[in-house]
Amino acid sequence: MTANKNTVASYIEGFKTYDRKKILSCLTEDIIWDMPGFFHLSGKEAFDKEIEKNHFIENPEIEIVSLTEENNIVVAEGTIKCNFRTGDLLNAAFCDVFQMEGGKIKKLTSYQMTR
Repeated sequence: MTANKNTVASYIEGFKTYDRKKILSCLTEDIIWDMPGFFHLSGKEAFDKEIEKNHFIENPEIEIVSLTEENNIVVAEGTIKCNFRTGDLLNAAFCDVFQMEGGKIKKLTSYQMTR
């Protein structure tokens, strides 16, 4: 596996175990996180504040279906299941597009569709 794919795999593993330190170690300081229609975040501090909320009761079940890389772009497709603290269930498919720089995630665009 390439260095960029390893970074993305580590990032996803961090979300599976809610390891904020691991997640943040995968990001550049000027990270941009877009979830079209939901939010746009700039900077590691804003990213940390968003994941600090931990909306889930337990760690999510995340399965990677494919991990593709070309140049400095890694695309991860997969599924996620978990229970929100509100009582709602998240059962979704996702496609995350990671723009990499120096082996770290510089920009993340997350697309999600409820199944």
